[in-house]
Parts: sequence; structure tokens; C-alpha cells
Amino acid sequence: MDQILNKVGSYWLGKKASKEIDSVGDDINSMSSSIGGGAKWLVNKLKGKMQKPLQDLLKEYDLAIGIFPRDATNYEFNEETGKLTVFIPSICEVGYKDSSVLRFSTTVTGYLEKGKLVDIEGMKTKVVIWVKVTSITSDGSKLHFVAGMKKTRSREAYEVLRDGVSIDKF
Repeated sequence: MDQILNKVGSYWLGKKASKEIDSVGDDINSMSSSIGGGAKWLVNKLKGKMQKPLQDLLKEYDLAIGIFPRDATNYEFNEETGKLTVFIPSICEVGYKDSSVLRFSTTVTGYLEKGKLVDIEGMKTKVVIWVKVTSITSDGSKLHFVAGMKKTRSREAYEVLRDGVSIDKF
């Protein structure tokens, strides 16, 4: 009789513990939704879901690895929809080798496809005035930026990671 009660008790205790652990995971998930993207990255890490570095993702999709500032390491990517969300610690500007400048908000979103990032939100470039970048496409040694008008730049200028310089306003 004691053996049966021990087995029943162990089974019940195991089920109860499993339910509690699942509940903690749900609490963390809901907390990460309300906190924002950086927390989601942490939750995925805690759950054991490792994501590749942003530069590796960009390289896999045939885009220059230095498009985003060096400290833009946290991101979310939905492979089914292609939606990419990149989190940047602060609003910043990055100057590139070809004298072009990109300005980044703290969150940049877009849809990543082979050789292009489209429907971009949170990125601007200077063309006399600051203009919203809506897409970037890769064509061999060239990157084409659409910001009101199409501007072609050397891809080489964007192949090196650079630090962003903090600014006050996007």
C-alpha cells in the first residue's frame, strides 16, 4: 500500500511541478510582451532558443553586414513572414566609408527577403535633408537605397561594422 501511495504521490507532485514551471514560462512570456523586444530576446535565450548574430542573418540574405550600427545586436526575425525588427540601444547616426550617413531610431522594422530589406521603418538618410529609407536592395557590388528616390551606393562601404553616434532626435 505504501508503494502505491508513493507512486501516486510522486506522479501528482511531478504533474503539479510541471504545471507551475509552465505557469512561470507563461508569466515570463507575457512580461516580455509588455516590456518590449529586448526582453523577448532574453526570454528566447532562457528558453534555449539561440539566434544567429544579426550580421550572419544579413549575410545569409545577401545584404551588407554593416548596414546597422555595431551595437544593434538584439533582433527578432519571423522566418514565415520575413519580418525583421532590429533593436538599437539609442537613436544614432552612422557615417560610412562613402561619406553617406544613416540615422536610426531605437527600433527598425522591415521585411527581409533574399537581397533586399523592404517596407523599412525607423531609418533615414541625408539627401540634402533627412529622408526616410523605405528599402535597400543588393545587386552584386552595389546597394540601392530608396529614400524618396533611388540612390545607388557601393556595397563595400557597408561591409564594415561601425559605431553609431548618439543624437537627440530621430
